[in-house]
Amino acid sequence: MAMVRVAPVRVQVRTDWLNGAPREITWGDEKLPVTRLVAVRDEQRAYPAITGPRTLYEVDTPSFRLALTYQHRSRRWTISGLEDVARAA
Repeated sequence: MAMVRVAPVRVQVRTDWLNGAPREITWGDEKLPVTRLVAVRDEQRAYPAITGPRTLYEVDTPSFRLALTYQHRSRRWTISGLEDVARAA
């Protein structure tokens, strides 16, 4: 099953100090530790002019695989897709 795209949900993300990779996601009252960084797509050179540069991360947490987007211009993190880990494996 493929990742389900959702309307972007704003979240708080703690990142690694050296490389900026996500380490923990706070979504409402729930804190999700990132167990694995699956993929990174850097769109700092080619991006839609209306949204500005962004970096897309696909990460695993204990319960979900999430598609995270960091928008550099507004410095915001959003979740743009998710999938159950049981289905992703």
